[in-house]
Formats: sequence, C-alpha cells, structure tokens
Amino acid sequence: MDWPGRERMNRLLAVARGEEPADLVLVNGRVADLFGRRLMETEVAVSQGRIVGFGDYRARKRINLQGGILAPSFIDGHIHIESTLLTPPELARVIVPWGTGGLAADPHEIANVAGVEGISYMLEAAKGLPLDILFLAPPCVPACPLETSGAVLEAAQLEPLARNPRIAGLAEVMNFPGTAAGDPGLLDKIELFRDKVIDGHAPLLSGKQLNAYILTGPGSDHECSTLEEGREKLSKGQWIMVRQGSTCRNMEALAPLITTATSRRMMLVTDDSHPDDLLERGHLNYNLARAVGLGVAPLTALQMATLNPAEYFRLEGRGAVAPGYRANLVVLEDLENFRPLMVFHAGELAAREGEYLSGGDGAPPAPPEGLTRTMNAAPFGLEDLAIPARSGKCRVIGLNPGEVLTDQLLMKPTVKEGRVAADPGRDLAKLVVIERHKASGNLGLGLIRGFGLKCGAIASSVAHDAHNLIGAGVFDPDLLLALKRIEEMGGGLAVAVDGDIKAELELPLAGLMSLAGGREVAAGLKRLHRAARDLGCPSDPFMALSFLALAVIPSLKLTDRGLVDVTRMELVKLFKV
Repeated sequence: MDWPGRERMNRLLAVARGEEPADLVLVNGRVADLFGRRLMETEVAVSQGRIVGFGDYRARKRINLQGGILAPSFIDGHIHIESTLLTPPELARVIVPWGTGGLAADPHEIANVAGVEGISYMLEAAKGLPLDILFLAPPCVPACPLETSGAVLEAAQLEPLARNPRIAGLAEVMNFPGTAAGDPGLLDKIELFRDKVIDGHAPLLSGKQLNAYILTGPGSDHECSTLEEGREKLSKGQWIMVRQGSTCRNMEALAPLITTATSRRMMLVTDDSHPDDLLERGHLNYNLARAVGLGVAPLTALQMATLNPAEYFRLEGRGAVAPGYRANLVVLEDLENFRPLMVFHAGELAAREGEYLSGGDGAPPAPPEGLTRTMNAAPFGLEDLAIPARSGKCRVIGLNPGEVLTDQLLMKPTVKEGRVAADPGRDLAKLVVIERHKASGNLGLGLIRGFGLKCGAIASSVAHDAHNLIGAGVFDPDLLLALKRIEEMGGGLAVAVDGDIKAELELPLAGLMSLAGGREVAAGLKRLHRAARDLGCPSDPFMALSFLALAVIPSLKLTDRGLVDVTRMELVKLFKV
C-alpha cells in the first residue's frame, strides 16, 4: 500500500478514532464487503482520498447514496488502450462514468510502431486522470520474428522500465513457442521482471509445452477460449482472465469455470474494445452484467473486476471498500445491471449519472512529431496486388466470428487471366499486408474466407501487432485505393467501392489513435461500419481485420513476410501442391 507519511498518517488516525471530522461521509448505502461476500448497511468515512472507517462519523460533507450499493471502482486487468483508438485522457472520459477506476494496460501496440518513445508518450498522457493506469512493459516487440515492426525492444531497452514504479510488470509473453523452447532473449526479458507480475498469452497451448511455458514465469492467461483450456491452465496455477470485448467474447464458454472454488483466481477483462461499444454498452459494468446473466453470483463477479485484479497486480490499497483503502468507489443501482450512479476517485466525485465531472478537458499532451509521421511504406501499385496462379490448392485463412482464432483451409482458387481472383460467390476475398515502417517493400498476399465481402474493399493501419497496412477486398482497384488513402492520412481506416472512398477515419497518432474525442471517433466508426455492411461485411469488420495479421494466434495468419502457420511458427506458401 502506498502509505502516507507519518504526519499525514497521524491526521488520518485522528479521523479514524473519531477525534477529527472526516472530509466526506457516504450515508444511506449498502457496502459490498468483498472479503466476506455480503452487503453491509453502514456509513463510510473518507479523508485525504482514503477510507478511514465504517460507522457514525462527523463530516465536513455528507453524500446520500439513496440506497445504492457502494463498491470499489472496477479494474480492467488486461487492456490495450491503443485498440480503443483513443488517447488515455479521452478514454477516461468514456469509461470512468461506467465505473472503471483502474487499468492494467499493455502498450505493445504503440511500442511496435515507435518503441520506447511510444511507451513514454502513453505514460505521460496517463498522468493526472481520475483513472489509475498502470502499464506493463511489452516483451514482444515484435510479437514474432516473422513480421516487420517499427521497433525492436530487447532486454537492454526494457531494463529501465523494470525500475519504473508505474510499470507493474511484464506484459503478455506472446511468443509462446519461443518461450517454451527457452529462447535466450525472451528469458532475459522475463528475468528482469522476476519480482513483478508477468502476464501470459498462450492460446490453445496444453500439455508439456504449457508446462514449459508456465515454468518460465507467466502467471496469467487471457486467451482461453474453451472450458477445457481454462480448466487446465487454472489447475497449473495461472490466473484466468475471462475476456469479453468487441471481437473476443469468451465469457459464455468460460462461465461454467467460475465457481466458489475457482473464482478468486479469475478476472473479468476487455482486452480490445472500440469506442462505439464502450459508449453504448459500457466497459466492465457490461461484463459484470453479462457474467451475472450467465449465472455467476453478483458479489463473485464483482470480486473478479475489483479485488482479484488488485491482488494479482499487487495493487495494495485498491479493489475493496475497507479502512486504509483508496476511496476509488462506485455507487451501483443494483447488482444485476451494474449501472453506476456515482463514481469517486481518491474521494472526489469523478462522474454522476453518466456525466464525466473531472480530469480536465480530456486533451492529450501534444505527441512528438515522430509519433505522427509513422507512414514509411515503399511505393506499391496495382500490379503488386496480383497473385500468379499455380496448380494445386491454396491455403486460405478461415475467419471465425467472435474469435481471433482462425482456421487453415485448403481451397481451389478462382483463376482469371492466369491470376488468383477474389470470389464473392464463395466468400473468398483477397488479403494484403504491406510493411509501412522501414520502406522494405515487403508485401504479403493471401485469401480470407468468412469476411462476407460482396464488392469493394476495406483497409486499416491497425494490424496487430506490427501494425503494418492491411486490407481485404474483392476488387483490386478498390483495395489499392483504400490502402493508398490510409497512407495519405498518416494512418486510419477506410472503405472503398466503385473507385470512391465511402467512409474513413483518420488515426494520426502512430497510425493507431485519433486525437479527437470519443464521441467523434465513435461516430466515425459507425459511418465506417455502415459503409462496410453495405459491402457485406460483419458488424465490426475493422476489429476482425486487425487480428488477421496477429501471427501469435493460431492457426493461419498473414504478415508483411507472407502466410504464417502459427502452430509451427513458420512461413508457408500460399499454394500447397
């Protein structure tokens, strides 16, 4: 716990003993006791941003909770702020009114583009908010050796971060084959954070390979997609993060794993969420309501979004309503819908009835010029998108709705004039990834099934985790147009059809984030989604598109260097003869 100095402690003690008035007393509410899993009818006294006691206290100010339930504000144990497309101040404006008071953020998206400079910007942008943001140092920049990122972070670059008190530990160790095999570079990074938290990332890994991976140090996993996977990893000592975001929605599959015996080693997290979802349905409050709707006991679910992440990340003094804890609190209407009525941060009212009340105007610090000039692709044209036909079947990425896991399909390609062509009738679109950091000229081409495109193309500079240019389309000129528009904007999202850009969203900050407000970005996303649906795309095609280059999630992905068989962690040819 970040204990106050002796003088301040003496003042707090005087208030706790009832000798001096508290700064604030919260009355007429029920307190969520997460240690005993019960509701208590008591008043709560707060001074200097801390809870000093329960009971009848004198106060300089009293707030009537009108029967609401007083709980600790929520803590998201795994999130990539960049994936919300918002800067930290603007994200706070969106999620604090939903009851979120803390984040454990992995900045590996911006680090893959801009290295330590990107991480430094995020640390600076997160200061002074009514939202506690702890960062974890990204060990996988790049995520795997089969892609080209904008930076490479070795142990030497991570060593200063290991000494930074705002760095809670090592972020998700994504190269699970390399880690299990004892890759020296990965082990050096893990060793730097041996006395801190080390997050895991090992989708579908099991048996002896999982044993070896866990042996190196990763203590959690947010990639479980089946009950069996979650049960095995839990039994081997890992904390299980139950993920429910814009694309990855694993809660329904994992809800049966949440029992009285297991729940204290489990958390609710979002991972990747877009601002339109955050504004419309909420953040962790939505996940809590979803968990309870699936049969999880309300106070158990609340533990998983408060006390459990606080204990896992060693955030003493957070995650509960108790003497000595920081007064990061939320007043809930009930434990079914989890609608926040009031949100406090360090004892100050930060939001009421959905209105954000503190934290300035939300303007982020001006980013360094290097973070707004990150487009450096070699020249490319229509001919570069052509795939010469050969005999045999093609490896095709099979999209699974609501999952980042993909299938590896073998299909006979459609050929026109000696070239492989997209075929909307068979739901086959062309997929392209173009390196945009070092002007290497690397360009990967493949096919995707399940995207639903009937015409046109979509493109993005958000392509996990190296964040090269990525596009999917059924008409090459439209695909080229969308990719070129992204390049012109310095990063963003675009929809093209019939030779025209139908919708776009500029993301100038590292090609990942907007400098605009949350509502403006959400409105832009809605326009993009409408335009993409007119082409036949699913509800959130840009989030789905962004994961098709993530070469650490099985089973077939595309990077700027070509198709990657993730299970074997090797490049494979498009044609399998």
